[in-house]
Amino acid sequence: MEVIETKLKGVCVIEPRVFGDDRGFFLETFQAERYRQQAGIDLAFVQDNHSRSQQGVLRGLHFQIKRPQGKLVRVVRGEVLDVAVDINPGSPTCGQYEAVLLSGKNYKQLWVPPGYAHGFIVLSEVADFEYKCTDYYDPSDEGGIVWNDPDIGIDWQFSNPLLSDKDRILPTLAEYLKV
Repeated sequence: MEVIETKLKGVCVIEPRVFGDDRGFFLETFQAERYRQQAGIDLAFVQDNHSRSQQGVLRGLHFQIKRPQGKLVRVVRGEVLDVAVDINPGSPTCGQYEAVLLSGKNYKQLWVPPGYAHGFIVLSEVADFEYKCTDYYDPSDEGGIVWNDPDIGIDWQFSNPLLSDKDRILPTLAEYLKV
């Protein structure tokens, strides 16, 4: 596997080795020792999630406040633009983001360590998105940043994405950090 560092501390793209022929393919989507040694992921995963969304659906930018989750994300069908945002006020990259194209064809994964906001938008007709989490989902601990925060400036490739009611009213990063 190849690990590609990003400008955000700890956030990395993982390109697993894919073994394929005319019958299909095989790849390891996670192996604890290898991911610890090569990608520095030394946290236990406690929950796996799978979501399916249609084209134009934007989910995010989400995080947990007191019990932050690390997420190892991948797409098994379709294509998404996946985004991690540094929301740590003491970080030199606070307010910066990393965007990666994940698809069922490129097999890439994105490691989003605890303490970052995360979101994605579906670029294909439909996408199946899977992710491993380092802490349990806790709805009472949810936080979020509005998808179109002008200070962050993410190019989501859609001007009018499909959003949940909750995601429409999230604060900007500056508003969140004032709290």
